[in-house]
Amino acid sequence: MPNLILLSLLAAFPPLAIDMYLPAMPTLQLLWGVPFGVINLSLVVFIVTFSVCLLIHGPLSDRFGRRPILIYGILLFILGSLLCAASDSIIILLFSRAIQGAGAAAAASLSLALSKDLYEGVERQKILAYVGVIMAFCPMLAPTLGGIMLQFGSWQWIFIAQSVMAIVALYGVLRLKEPMTEFTHGGVLAVAGRYVSVFKNGRFTVLALAFAVMVLPHFGFIGGSADIYINGFGMSEQIFGLYFGANAVGFMLGSFTCTRLGGSIKPMHILYFSLCAIFGAGMLMLLLGGTSPLAVAIPMFCITFSVGFSRPVSNSMILDQVDSDVGAASGVMTFEMFFVGAMSMEFISLDWPNKPMVLGMLALAGAAIPLTTLLVMRVVGRRTA
Repeated sequence: MPNLILLSLLAAFPPLAIDMYLPAMPTLQLLWGVPFGVINLSLVVFIVTFSVCLLIHGPLSDRFGRRPILIYGILLFILGSLLCAASDSIIILLFSRAIQGAGAAAAASLSLALSKDLYEGVERQKILAYVGVIMAFCPMLAPTLGGIMLQFGSWQWIFIAQSVMAIVALYGVLRLKEPMTEFTHGGVLAVAGRYVSVFKNGRFTVLALAFAVMVLPHFGFIGGSADIYINGFGMSEQIFGLYFGANAVGFMLGSFTCTRLGGSIKPMHILYFSLCAIFGAGMLMLLLGGTSPLAVAIPMFCITFSVGFSRPVSNSMILDQVDSDVGAASGVMTFEMFFVGAMSMEFISLDWPNKPMVLGMLALAGAAIPLTTLLVMRVVGRRTA
């Protein structure tokens, strides 16, 4: 149980750092007099920095161990959070969010590596699903908490609260026994060699990239939801938090369903069902046209349920393709997912006349690409058998 809580808390760094801040974006837009697209850069900068640093922390943890890299990363996140709270301009905020993203990368990538270190097979799949359930509370509650802080205090308290969360995680890491017994060797060239070894694994590379694309509508919604609900439908920050939280319930229910059914339904059946459901929800989004809050919320609920239902299975399947360099492989997986997410968030921030329709198109692409990949690999596998 302590390991499960710690894994969940580490994995929650990115959603807490992103989602708790969402209600404050329109406030900062008015406070600093900048376009929404500029404010949205504070999300993009966080995710891009986060994604790049994933590629650094993963192999470093293979070289020096999980604990020292986690401690360093969490301390960096605390520093970045406090600098965000002290920001008085968009430039300083962007710089501070970059530091925060660099620290969050250590927590998120190594939570996945720790799941590989500590658990195996179906047990790991269920642990990842339980982590998904607990993580879903973060995006469910985070915007609401952010809205409450804006109602009774200032936006700075959002980042102070994030630093307190990181201190709790730091305490858990300090109590964690180093799970690694075999370490890699060498310097920068050796680290680069770890990635060469990982990318030579064809099945890992193809599956990791294909399932990274699945998050296109999920991150598109995160990046565009404040603009759609607050600026588009005229919601208050508090009501927006409830709508965003209801969407996160979908992710939680999907992950919880995976914990219940993961051992009784074949993993491939779960993946096929989820991808078809995402495709269908994307079609529904296009048909409804985003004419009301519910016309956005209902298809997005189906999408996030399907992502939560399938993500533990897909992550476990991808990790099963590697036997060594787990830290590097985990970094690659998380990097690809969040890099695709950053591109999706930047794409949705453009001046589209109907952003819900864009979400529908992202859902179609996010389902079609991994589904096609699975079918092609299945056909190729039969021919080579």
